[in-house]
Amino acid sequence: MDTETRKLIQAIHNAPPRIVLVTAGAGTQALSHLLGVAGASRTLLEALVPYSEASFIEFLEQTPAQFVSAETARLLAGRALTRARWLETADHPSIGLVCTATIITDRPKRGEHRAHIATWKPEELVCYSLHLQKGARDRAGEEDMVSRVMLNALARAYGLSQQLPLPILTGDSLVEEREDFSKMALQLRQGDLSFFGVQENGRLLTSFHSLPKAILSGAFNPLHDGHLSLAHTASEILGQPIAFELAAVNVDKPPLETAVILDRMAQFAGRYCILASRAPTYLEKSRLYPGTTFIVGYDTAERILHPRYYHHSYDQMLAALAEIRARNCRFLVAGRTGPDGTFRHLAHLNIPDGFTDLFAGIPPERFRRDISSTWLRQTGQKGSR
Repeated sequence: MDTETRKLIQAIHNAPPRIVLVTAGAGTQALSHLLGVAGASRTLLEALVPYSEASFIEFLEQTPAQFVSAETARLLAGRALTRARWLETADHPSIGLVCTATIITDRPKRGEHRAHIATWKPEELVCYSLHLQKGARDRAGEEDMVSRVMLNALARAYGLSQQLPLPILTGDSLVEEREDFSKMALQLRQGDLSFFGVQENGRLLTSFHSLPKAILSGAFNPLHDGHLSLAHTASEILGQPIAFELAAVNVDKPPLETAVILDRMAQFAGRYCILASRAPTYLEKSRLYPGTTFIVGYDTAERILHPRYYHHSYDQMLAALAEIRARNCRFLVAGRTGPDGTFRHLAHLNIPDGFTDLFAGIPPERFRRDISSTWLRQTGQKGSR
């Protein structure tokens, strides 16, 4: 290890964030360098080298279209971030650093020698696509190049100005893509955006037309298996994918700060599409997302049908329900156990005449999970991995 690399890694070890590193196909030299400088325990939470397809698929929780691609690196980085968040304490910054690569081996390769490296933290996702000139380096040379890009990517994610020199050849290319979540969250907080979304691959969404037509909204403090199980069941019933929506502005609670928005959205990285909006009521959500089925719990459905949330006016409530219907929106209601221990579902709702078609229920035998974010917080337990 040269002096420049050692100094960079020492600076990384002295910075607060901690990481989960996942690398496949190349990049183990970067891991070796991180471990070779004292203080690695301040940086590394976990390192994984999923070399077999089975190991790769198990970590990613899906079979990618390509194992070595920018898209797959993005998904890997999201899963690495959620893994880091699970292992780390809630108030400590976490980063996912990943690499998926195919470089020179002991047999000829038809395709390009390339590596896709990504860092994902709550504030941003950065993906680097490195294409190497074939035949210009031996395996050690290609491994060194990939590892240098990985360490530079990590340094940048840490906010460090130090970078290792890259021996770029005329046949090489290095392309960077960046998704700035913090900018979007700030604009949402300031009222400059009505909503934005982050897809499971980290790509930003600002257009309604590219959104799923089924949404599960909540505070997700934290995201837990009840949310995920409900989304899975609703997706089966509706026959379409589900997006989650973070209520950044809520009827009963203060607006979320920018950092909180980013932290809550990071729970979905690499796994699910997550939206954040300034629409506190389902009337306002129907204006943002026309043609959408909203998946709600029983207690939320009760609030939708309570005049209190319409300036204590029953007529205003009826008008709101009529507008929601006119925007081709519907509700899919999941049952929930109340404080008295009674499991309440669609049949217990007091739905006004003429609006029963606006609500459909999930049969209790299809979904019942007696778990809540409040209970998890009170008992000091973590949410979903």
